Amino acid sequence: MRIIVIGATGTIGAAVADELSARHDVVRAARRGDVRVDMDDPASLDALFDRVPDVDAVVCCAASGRLTPLGDPSEAEFLHGLEGKLLGQVRLVRAALGRLRDRGSITLTSGSFRVSGPGMAFGALINAGLAGFVGAAALETPRGIRLNGVSPGWVAETLEKMGADGSGGVRVAELARVYADLVEGDAHGLVVEPDGKPAL
Repeated sequence: MRIIVIGATGTIGAAVADELSARHDVVRAARRGDVRVDMDDPASLDALFDRVPDVDAVVCCAASGRLTPLGDPSEAEFLHGLEGKLLGQVRLVRAALGRLRDRGSITLTSGSFRVSGPGMAFGALINAGLAGFVGAAALETPRGIRLNGVSPGWVAETLEKMGADGSGGVRVAELARVYADLVEGDAHGLVVEPDGKPAL
């Protein structure tokens, strides 16, 4: 298969691209690099599919936004996450539906954490929106195109970079296999966690 991995320079995206590259033709796309895409810019999504035609699958691992306190007087970070992670991935699906080959695959990245903390309210809103979108939009995808999502939770390598104990997260190589299973399998309309089970 020919597969575009968006966010391929990030921790998760690079691992997903490496995993899929062992068996498929993978095009690595990111904000910077040879193949560029900006999830905040709808025009760049169309330009991506113009540059990379005849695609069987697209995987979005692009991160957007940061922890934002509920009382933050600025809406900039909240709106950035809404535009990039939520609406950006919705736009990606809309663009991909007209460009992917029959029986193609779209895999998005949501997110959930077993324990919430300060600054996570807006992220929870965005992730819940994505999870709901995947399930509902899957009922409308044409030509046998499958739509799924992954809810990674904490990644061990990211925790370690933050100086925390990595045992509270999943290893990125293990997570990459979850993405690969969705791309290569027959699941449709699911958002799954690193153990491969549907997210709550």
